[in-house]
Amino acid sequence: MGIRFWKASCLFFTSLLATISSADTLPKHATGIHENLVEVTLDEQRTQSGVLSIKNTTQNHRYLAVLIPGYPAVFRPKIEDGVLVHSKLKGNFLIRARRHLLNDKIMSLLVDCHSQSGPICELEYQASHQREKDINALIDRVIELNPSIEKVWLIGTSMGTMSSAFVPKHNTKRYSGVIHTATLTATKNHYPQLRGFNYRALSETQFFIHHIDDPCLLTKYSRIKNIAELNKIPLITVFGGRGFKGNACNAFTQHGFRGMEVKVMREIQNIIERGQPSTFEIR
Repeated sequence: MGIRFWKASCLFFTSLLATISSADTLPKHATGIHENLVEVTLDEQRTQSGVLSIKNTTQNHRYLAVLIPGYPAVFRPKIEDGVLVHSKLKGNFLIRARRHLLNDKIMSLLVDCHSQSGPICELEYQASHQREKDINALIDRVIELNPSIEKVWLIGTSMGTMSSAFVPKHNTKRYSGVIHTATLTATKNHYPQLRGFNYRALSETQFFIHHIDDPCLLTKYSRIKNIAELNKIPLITVFGGRGFKGNACNAFTQHGFRGMEVKVMREIQNIIERGQPSTFEIR
């Protein structure tokens, strides 16, 4: 009896240690989700890839949330054992918080820049019709693999809002709605592509989400508030947070909704499912 008990105990603790080791090595941002790399060939030189994420055990999703991360918008994902284990941009708000968006109805697609982009997904390309066609080819592939998808939403953050502005402009029928978070705005010396941009031409269902204390000079709250009012687009204002660090435009300041990730993603989730916000203030 003693020997059998000892052997059983050894097996139990070996299994427990393996479980603990697995939990320790699983990136926090990938907890509770399953992911695949999806890739399409664009031409003889270029491919377009993305990371398709679902909440574990869910299937037959109705909504696809297409996520465009911020600077440099190139993240070259590496998938192992069904999760994103490495990328050049894992700190970005949309990447680190994507798990809070997923449920039994919503799957997400993190979109990389095309394979020949170099280290930065250039703004001229993000504003181009070619960018729209490249992303659209990837979405078509995802829907081919997941025919239950009924609606596609586009969500950009920071530099990625250049894409969330121009991509639906080039294809107004593809997206059921668009959400811009920590949105870039034109200044005297930056982003002339956005100067006088007509957001109303993109989608009838469109929203801005912005932190009231966003410290980045390129994404000042006052400017996006004016743009939202001018274009008659709802603005959802985020307050609070914690653990801020890094420079003003870093993903771990109010600019990246540090400490408010869950609440912001839950509201995005709500908007996708209902087509309208549950609140105009996230605290």
